[in-house]
Amino acid sequence: MSVSDISLLPPLDRSASIQRWRRRSRAIRILRIVLPSLIGVILAGLAASVAYTSFKSQAAPAASSNDPIRLVNPRFVGRDDRGRPFLLIAATATRDMQDYQKVYLDKPALVLDDQGPDPLRVTAAKGVYREAAAKLEVSGGVRLAGARGAFDTAQSLFDLKSGELLGSGPIHGAGPLGEIQAKSYGVYDKGARMVFRGGVHTRLQPK
Repeated sequence: MSVSDISLLPPLDRSASIQRWRRRSRAIRILRIVLPSLIGVILAGLAASVAYTSFKSQAAPAASSNDPIRLVNPRFVGRDDRGRPFLLIAATATRDMQDYQKVYLDKPALVLDDQGPDPLRVTAAKGVYREAAAKLEVSGGVRLAGARGAFDTAQSLFDLKSGELLGSGPIHGAGPLGEIQAKSYGVYDKGARMVFRGGVHTRLQPK
């Protein structure tokens, strides 16, 4: 309805139409102000959200880049230079950030000849695996257990290349012949042969 149409209406209808037209005009003027402002607020909010997300994603790697690499329940299967198998597992493995070739193990367990008829299992509270030297050192409540007996010692060193397990600390335990104590020991041939050295004491068990 245009202004010319309003002039043809009766006075009462013409007044009501003019009031409606004025209300619509005011509403349109308000919307012309409010809508652009609302769009501006939305765009500003989106821009702030994108900037915050981008900043957070860039800051997170910078903070975590100094964190050590940590694996849960790692499992490593390998063979020595003679092709003899061994299995190494642990609760966790954490790489040293100062020496990338050094890995700290929590509750490691080493199994020599794990697929054979007489595997030897070595467990400890902690261990250190040196990749460059291919050697595993375990310490803290070290226990050697197999068909030939069970022995406790302070620490052991396993050479992944030769497949030999050596210990320079005191060892004691029980084998097929009885109780054995010594100052050092060596395990060879996938655990088939154990050699005790230094102050060896045995207590034979009668059959």
